[in-house]
Amino acid sequence: MKVIQILPELNAGGVEGHVLDLAGFLASTGHESIVISNGGNMVAKLEQRGVRHVTMPVHRKSLRSLFQVRKLRAWLRSEKPDVVHAHSRVPAWITWLALRGMDPLTRPKFVTTVHGFYSVNAYSAIMTKGDRIIAVSESISTYVQEKCPACDSRRIAVIPHGVDPTIYHPNFKPSDAWLAQWHHEHPELIGKKLLLLPGRITRLKGHSDFFQLICELKKSGQPVCGLIAGNTHPKKQAYLQELQQQANDLGITNDLIFLGHRSDLRELMAVSDIVMALSQQPESFGLTVLEALALGRPVVGYDCGGVGELLSGLFPIGKVPPVAFTELLAATSQILEKPSSPTSNNRFTLEKSLAATAEIYEFSSR
Repeated sequence: MKVIQILPELNAGGVEGHVLDLAGFLASTGHESIVISNGGNMVAKLEQRGVRHVTMPVHRKSLRSLFQVRKLRAWLRSEKPDVVHAHSRVPAWITWLALRGMDPLTRPKFVTTVHGFYSVNAYSAIMTKGDRIIAVSESISTYVQEKCPACDSRRIAVIPHGVDPTIYHPNFKPSDAWLAQWHHEHPELIGKKLLLLPGRITRLKGHSDFFQLICELKKSGQPVCGLIAGNTHPKKQAYLQELQQQANDLGITNDLIFLGHRSDLRELMAVSDIVMALSQQPESFGLTVLEALALGRPVVGYDCGGVGELLSGLFPIGKVPPVAFTELLAATSQILEKPSSPTSNNRFTLEKSLAATAEIYEFSSR
């Protein structure tokens, strides 16, 4: 098969990482794999995996992007791919319009992946126009069917993301060098129970609940410290200051560490006693949650969206009703007092996810 994936850009991100893995998998299994994007810092990694990258400005949320339709149509006629897979709305519109001007009997099949809870409007509806539609969780599949009843559910396939069990597994331990550096930087954490909240600094990630949780655990005598791993966008500086003031008001300033953006999140999760998932809105999947569970780390999170699905299957005692603080405190306290481990992850693996997607391509191209 010859498969084209198209997305806005190839900079760091969950969707971008998935495209990189999928493109490399296709190339390694004998298929011709091509990715179209506006470029980015992941292009070199893509090409190292034997994947061809084609640079095309398909990233702008502007009517000017429609000028790429004719160019893409000519390119598709020349390349003759079997499948074109769109991972975002602007590239999907460009692709769909390009395909409409081609012979229905010979044009490539159109596949889309719904990676998030998109707004319900005509712009987002393009993600339901694929010959096959991939939903990254049951929650996303349900959302698509509820918000777009005209979409034939038989075209939807639920294919969750997965993790590489050679990278994320319960026996993983950070290197001696990493541990030495960690203890050198944070000697005050020795003997503490660490609760990690990963994710960018935004109001929806549940930092306020996390701070209140740390406060209540401290009152009960638990020697806890909260780790916040995530970057702060320049436009979110006021919210960061609001959080710092809340910490001061609660008297837990010395019991929190803002780590900023980290490239060693796997190591941070491995040394944490509990990883928290407190998003105030449903997440489409929750890859960080899956990574933590695959490392054998307990996760406590709100039962909504993909996070709730993962906890239901792998660590149900960590699942609490959304924004129910009493239940959140009880579940966290129980795990701190009597640690338990998640169920082994043999379902949400990277290989299964990639193979299932390849099967969609093969079925579509028949």
